[in-house]
Order: sequence, then structure tokens, then C-alpha cells
Amino acid sequence: MAVVTYVERDAKGFRGRHPTALVCRHLVGHDGGGRVLQLNSYGSEGRDYPDKLSQTLQFDENSAKQLYDVLKEQFGF
Repeated sequence: MAVVTYVERDAKGFRGRHPTALVCRHLVGHDGGGRVLQLNSYGSEGRDYPDKLSQTLQFDENSAKQLYDVLKEQFGF
């Protein structure tokens, strides 16, 4: 679980879609520096605890803008 400080392109090649699917939930909180977007992933249906929180990523305004720019470039929105 971490705060994302920078979003950049990875030099490694894409190997394909992962075989499992899961739910991602988001929430927005506030800290002394402003809003924070938090993305929480939860265990897939095949896990021992399927709805257990698995990983959390937090984005401040700067890193959220970087992620938005990637989404806009790659998906056109």
C-alpha cells in the first residue's frame, strides 16, 4: 500500500491480460495537502477470502493528473 508519486511508462513489454478478475473500489479523502484518490483492490472469487482488501494505491492531485493523461492518451477520454 503506497502513495503514487509519479506515473511513467514502463520499459518492459506487455505480456498479456492477467487470468483473474477482481473488484476495484475507489474513495476520496482529504489530508493536509489536498484530496487523495484511493483505489482498493479486493481478492478475486477464487481466493480463500474473496472480498478481502488486497492492495491500495493512493494518488494525490499531481499523480492523478498523470494517470488521467495516460488514460486520455491510450483510451481517448
